[in-house]
Amino acid sequence: MSGRAVSRRTAMRAAVGVAASAALGGALDGDVSRQSIGPSGVLRLATGEPTAFYAAFGRLLATEIEAAYPGLSCRIRTTAGSVTNLELLRDGHVDLALVLTDTARQAQGTTLFPHPVPLRALGRLYETYLQFAVRADSTVYSVSGLAGHTVSLGAVGSGAAELGERLLRAAGLTPGTDVPVRHLRLAAAADAVRAGTIEGLLVAGGVPLPTLTELDDDPGLRFLPLTDLLPRRGGGTGGTEGLAASGLEEVTFPETAYRTAAGVATVGVSNLLVCRPDLDTGVAEAITRLLVQRAGELVPGSAVGAQFLDVRSLIGTGSIALHPGAIAAYRELHG
Repeated sequence: MSGRAVSRRTAMRAAVGVAASAALGGALDGDVSRQSIGPSGVLRLATGEPTAFYAAFGRLLATEIEAAYPGLSCRIRTTAGSVTNLELLRDGHVDLALVLTDTARQAQGTTLFPHPVPLRALGRLYETYLQFAVRADSTVYSVSGLAGHTVSLGAVGSGAAELGERLLRAAGLTPGTDVPVRHLRLAAAADAVRAGTIEGLLVAGGVPLPTLTELDDDPGLRFLPLTDLLPRRGGGTGGTEGLAASGLEEVTFPETAYRTAAGVATVGVSNLLVCRPDLDTGVAEAITRLLVQRAGELVPGSAVGAQFLDVRSLIGTGSIALHPGAIAAYRELHG
């Protein structure tokens, strides 16, 4: 681990989700006859790219769920990210999904998701950072300066890819015309930065991300400020007020994140653990309890970004309604 990373004790509490990959049988159920050991069945959760933040949280929560509830088998499905996760949830291929709050709101009926995706939330888990990085030797110092330069905005199906194109437009640039855009997975984007075939990359994740730490060491990175684009990102919803409802806010990189990123103003993105509305109430309640009671075990060791996991933040899921099982757990634990 990099010396710039802060120990888990100093990271604020966070949490994430579980398991995925389709199972042929084993529908989840509350299993009244086994109340003493909790719910049973196969629990599937869509996370993110194998080397990124969602997958790291998913692995930790899967471990905690299986330890607490031996009847539950947790299977993680790695994906491109939020958009793909919501599609899998909609189509019944997963039970739970990790998504950006902004993407979840769009799933209620927008150009991105013309038909609303039925979903409920178990909690608002943590906050990640939009990290738009170029090589340290780049002549680009702002998003508007990317005109004519090729960038990767994240894999197709990720929330970052969709947000990235909107940020380019907010900077007065047309994706694909003013700025050649590639949609690479994180590992491939990192290789392209090293090779000099792209100018930079955008990723949404905790800080520091190990892949970006390696790039920061060689060839070196510079992080572009993004908060000047926030008011225009609010669109017709009222500037920064609309952004807050989308789970977006102004943040600065922590001092220990990367070598030269300290104090750079970027965008914080809140994340949700969501589920299908028909997820068994007992299962939803059991998972929600773990988010509260095992928070300390759900923080990846390298995380130093703005994280949150207490009842005040967990229930703040905005327009995405909490699952009845989650409501029951929060009421019992915190009144």
